[in-house]
Amino acid sequence: MRGAFVALAALCCSAPAVAEADLRGFWNLAFDATPQADLLAKLPPDTVVIEDSGAPEFPRMVFGGLKLTPEALAHAEAWQPEDEMTLQKVCSPPSIVYAVQGPFPFEIEQTRDLIVFRYEYYDQVRLIFMDGRDHPPADAPHTKMGHSIGHWEGDELVIDTTHIAPSTITNNGLDHSASIHMVERYKLNADGSRLMATQWFEDPEVLENNGARYIEWRKQPGQYIYPYECDPTFILEYQDTDSGQD
Repeated sequence: MRGAFVALAALCCSAPAVAEADLRGFWNLAFDATPQADLLAKLPPDTVVIEDSGAPEFPRMVFGGLKLTPEALAHAEAWQPEDEMTLQKVCSPPSIVYAVQGPFPFEIEQTRDLIVFRYEYYDQVRLIFMDGRDHPPADAPHTKMGHSIGHWEGDELVIDTTHIAPSTITNNGLDHSASIHMVERYKLNADGSRLMATQWFEDPEVLENNGARYIEWRKQPGQYIYPYECDPTFILEYQDTDSGQD
């Protein structure tokens, strides 16, 4: 009897802890988002919330209130959209800094120690470590998804991300450095049908203030993530069409 009790106790202790919120499922961008004051109130000082989530993008030299360093401003002034329309670049995925707000769905799988975000955009997969580990040393490899560690604050998932490879912030000439630091907060609405989030980032090498986005997604049960399958050769048709207009 005592042995059975010990075995039962061991089983209970080894079972995964109940998460503060169940974020699992298929999520698609909501175009009618209403920013939640409680999430916005947790953004650090000197932060501007930029409004470019979804398909709309800022035109050239418009950055939604972000203040660029002189070096970043010079880079943005020299940038042209045609710079990205090459065989070498057109299928190169952006970093999570820009990808998180795009008009593509993603799927969440969740366990006690690991949360996985699977994005349709460029078939990218992101791991959120929930086991208490720290970020790796500064000289560890940087990737477009970065290194993410998370924890729960009540019913909010807080994700801290570093080690993000340089890429675009706004897809119009404003690029972040390898030193960018991003913090996200994810929270369900009352009935669990919407996932609400803030995305905050700082990058002193590029920005003189901090940036943030507010984003919402709708839960859509029964849907699937499809392969992105970017074919760079489509750019050849674009180049032919563009040259024919000259």
